[in-house]
Amino acid sequence: MSCARLRLLLIIVPAVPALAAGQSVAAGRVVRTAGTDSLPVAGARVLLHRVGRGAQGPIDSVIADRHGAFRFRFAPDTSAVYLTSSRYAGIEYFSPAVHLDPSRPDTALRIVVSDTSSQVAIDLAARHIVLADPGQDGSRGVLDLIVLQNRGDRTLVAPDTLHPAWSAPLPAGTFGLEPGESDVSPDALRRDGDRLLLFAPVAPGEKQLIVQYGLAAGARTVTLPFEQNAGFVNVLVADPAARVSGGALAAADTEVIQGRTYHRWMGPVPTGATVRIELGGPFNAPRWALRALVGGLAAGLGLVAFRALRPSVGSERIPPGGLDVDLMLERIAQLDARYAGGEGATDPVEWSRYGTERAQLKARLEALLAARSGRA
Repeated sequence: MSCARLRLLLIIVPAVPALAAGQSVAAGRVVRTAGTDSLPVAGARVLLHRVGRGAQGPIDSVIADRHGAFRFRFAPDTSAVYLTSSRYAGIEYFSPAVHLDPSRPDTALRIVVSDTSSQVAIDLAARHIVLADPGQDGSRGVLDLIVLQNRGDRTLVAPDTLHPAWSAPLPAGTFGLEPGESDVSPDALRRDGDRLLLFAPVAPGEKQLIVQYGLAAGARTVTLPFEQNAGFVNVLVADPAARVSGGALAAADTEVIQGRTYHRWMGPVPTGATVRIELGGPFNAPRWALRALVGGLAAGLGLVAFRALRPSVGSERIPPGGLDVDLMLERIAQLDARYAGGEGATDPVEWSRYGTERAQLKARLEALLAARSGRA
């Protein structure tokens, strides 16, 4: 599996660290995608990561044999999560989390890596757009969730440092950009005029992007052109008088989120079509409520998109909140793999950003784990 979100079901464990009886095993293979086949990556360096409440980071490394096989044996802390990774062509790829039951050694892990290219076709699998009520100054918050699909066997990379790997139009008349809990670093998402730019690799599989931006006060019409075919578009507007048209969008059921009713339009949108949103009368909500609402929508809509596109993993459903936990785990592991032990060789400003981002991710992970433990 690539740097896309981890496909796993986490076992909720007690908050107090405890050492599991016996040794756990994390073993598997590093393979490279080649068409519909996969080839072993001999000599790949594989890291074992520990992500826990007290400490996180790589704890061991091995070199894969000529068959791409690797094996770790370790005494696990049952309050932590373990996963493996390998860097290939400058990109870190991760396995699912390791099962810690000593009686069931996890010997079938797969780290799937791929060659890179700047000429990989990326599909727009889905786009979800949510317009909240206007705030006291009349501006509206907009949540935009985009799901990309790389159906090839190579990871898309930018042609150079000045150009994005992928980009798409943003609605005209909007302003600002605040990345949400996406599958990429917040620094990889930028705005240039009315375009969203992605400066991050897109590995085979899916990648989810979440951004928030504003719609100017007094705006009554929102237009969004589609430069490529969108398999599924979902528009939610907190305005009973709103009208949405474009592509094959059709009115659907309403959605109640955090006490507010959103009117929904959904359907595919072909290349060259433009989605047009006509807004009705204003509704003034307190500014703080608007920010809280848009923040809550980001998590909720992410789960909606995930369920719509990938309803299950094997025969098990993804539990509510599982996606956010997976993202936090992978991001912490990515940061640690990149920066661990490198303070002396890293610019102090960059090192400070690393520490701040890691602390924020750790706090979010602890909150999510605590919430899920309370539901267990």
